Amino acid sequence: MPKDVAIVLSNGSVNSAVCTALAAQKYRVVMLYIESDAAGRPRARQAYEQQVAHFKPFREHALAMPFLGNLEGAAPMSAAVQAADPRVAPSVTPLLVDLLPHVGVAARFAIHYSASAVYLGLRVGGHADELAQATEFVQVWQELLQMTCGQPDLEIQTPLLELEAWQVVDAGSNVSAPFERTWSCAEEGPEPCWNCRACRAREAAFQQAAKPDPLRSPVGRR
Repeated sequence: MPKDVAIVLSNGSVNSAVCTALAAQKYRVVMLYIESDAAGRPRARQAYEQQVAHFKPFREHALAMPFLGNLEGAAPMSAAVQAADPRVAPSVTPLLVDLLPHVGVAARFAIHYSASAVYLGLRVGGHADELAQATEFVQVWQELLQMTCGQPDLEIQTPLLELEAWQVVDAGSNVSAPFERTWSCAEEGPEPCWNCRACRAREAAFQQAAKPDPLRSPVGRR
């Protein structure tokens, strides 16, 4: 009997690779990549395509939604104040608002494929306030999708939500996630710069997980 289908939102990142590997254990995977920047992110797109080659999904779709690039990252003033004031707890609301159009697109594909689940690589860590916000958003999204898709059993799966970055690396190692086919760097060079915030966070995650990063070795370089 064939497995049910799951839609997996992917952006070529470590989180996407781990999330896809977890989804593939239970479902036939439909990978979905959304290009939300008019200029594109060739390295992230390349990483996504390499992950497609690795996972060999049931189907894959890459969509251009460049208008989102004018909106993403335009956080409300309240969020900017929170980021500048260490006395104020951070909010994940801007991130979740940016993710909402992607969830909507995933819902449309879920209807098309009669999918049982939508997988998101969303991660906020174990901070109680942020985790509570994100969990509430995901629950609302799930209820909305179940009603609008006419599929009461459709679930939004966020297996990385509570994990710290190093725990994602550890979990990915356990499911053979293709870390060598991921891209984290904010730059578009032939190799990671290892100086930007994303590269430093990646390096710290692999070090804390006591796992080698294949992009740090000649074998993993692209």
